[in-house]
Amino acid sequence: MPLNLSAAHSSRISKRPPHKTPLLRRSASSSFTDFFQRKPIQRSKSKINIPDDDDDDDDFFGGRLDDAGMVKSLASDLSLRDLAQTIQHVSSHMFDAVPENGGFNSTRIAETHNLRRSLPPTVTIPHVHALTPSPTKTEREIAELTKAGTIRRFVTPGRGTGGSSVGESLILSKDVQSLLREATELNQELADKFLACLQAKPMALSISPNPFSATEITALMRAGFLTSSVQGLNSANVFADPNSGRCGTLISISTISQAASGSMAAVGGEGAIYGAGGRGGIRRSSSQFEKPSEHQSLETFGEGVELRLSLPGTGAYLKLLTAARSHLVSLIMKSRFREMPISLLRERWDGGISADDPAARAKKYRGEFTGILPSRTRKWKQFYGLSFDWTLAECLGAGLVEVFETGSVGQAVRIP
Repeated sequence: MPLNLSAAHSSRISKRPPHKTPLLRRSASSSFTDFFQRKPIQRSKSKINIPDDDDDDDDFFGGRLDDAGMVKSLASDLSLRDLAQTIQHVSSHMFDAVPENGGFNSTRIAETHNLRRSLPPTVTIPHVHALTPSPTKTEREIAELTKAGTIRRFVTPGRGTGGSSVGESLILSKDVQSLLREATELNQELADKFLACLQAKPMALSISPNPFSATEITALMRAGFLTSSVQGLNSANVFADPNSGRCGTLISISTISQAASGSMAAVGGEGAIYGAGGRGGIRRSSSQFEKPSEHQSLETFGEGVELRLSLPGTGAYLKLLTAARSHLVSLIMKSRFREMPISLLRERWDGGISADDPAARAKKYRGEFTGILPSRTRKWKQFYGLSFDWTLAECLGAGLVEVFETGSVGQAVRIP
C-alpha cells in the first residue's frame, strides 16, 4: 500500500449530502440546528421597489386604525358658555408661547411678536363650528348676537365657498372699536364717525360712500377698514364707453393717452390705485389732498357703488390660515391610509423638537442628540408658532379632516 494514499483519493468517501431519512440523522445539540440555514440575498431597491428613507409614506401601524365613533366637537374648555367667550378664547389661543431656549435671536423674536400683533382678533365661522356640538344652534346664536351688536361679521369674497371658506369671520364689536382707536391713519373725529356708522348698521357687510368724503374714504382704505366692491358693476355698465372711466377705474383712456410716456400721469397719477379702491401705489400725506366736499364721494366712486367692510391685517391672516391648513393636510397624506393618531400628528406639526424634561436636559449636557431646536422647524419659521389645536380645529370645521376615536391609541385624524 503506497504511503501517499489518503482518504481524499478513496472512492468509498464522497462529499454527497447526508441521507434525507430522519432515522439516519445524528442527534442535534440544538433544536435550531436541524433547520436549513441560508444567507439572505442582497437585492437592489430597483428590483423589489423598496421605498427610500426620504419617502413620504409613513405607516407605523401596518393597517387601518379602529373606528370607535366620530368626534363632533373639539371643545375641551367647559367654561365656555356662549359664542362671545368662544371667539375670545380662540383668538387668544392662536399661537404658542415663544420658548426661552428655542434658538431664537432678538430679531426673530421681534418679527414673531410684530406679526402676531398685526393680525386681527377674528375667528372663522368653520372654526366656531368645530368647537360647538350643534351647527344649527351656533348659526342661530351668530344671527342673534350680530343683530344685537355684540359681534360683527366680515366677509372677504373669493376665499372659497361652503365649509372650506376662509372669507367669513367673526369678531367682537369691542375689538373693532379698539382697532379704530389704535389706527394711526385715522383721527379721532373720523374714527368716531365710522364707528357710529357701524353701530347704526350692525348686520351690514358693506356701506355706501355717501356719509364720507373722498379724503375720509381714502384714509379708511389706507387703514384697512374699507375695500372696494364690485357690486356697482352690472350688466348695464359692463359695455360702457371706455372714456367714461366709471367701471372699476377712475381714469379715462383719453386722459392717459395724452400724457407723456414714462410720467406719473401716464399711469393714472399719484394715488390712482387708492382712488380705485386698491391698497398699492404711492402713499400721500393728508396735506397733499385737496379738501373735497361731501358730494364729491359720489362723483368719485360712482352711483350705486358700495364699499366693503374689512379689518387691518386680513390679508396676512388669511394667507397664514390657508398655508397652515395645507401643511396639516399634507402631514396626514404621508400615511398610507391617510390617517394618523393625534399624538403622532402633533409631534409632526411641532417638528420633532427636543423635549423640556430632566431626561432631555441631561442628554443635552452629555452632548447627546435630543431633537432639533424649535427655531429650525417650519412651525416657527413659516407659521410663527401657530398652535396645533387651533389649526386642527380649522381643518375639522372646514371639512378637510375627520376626528374619530380608536379605543387603543386615543383620538385619530383622517382625510375623508
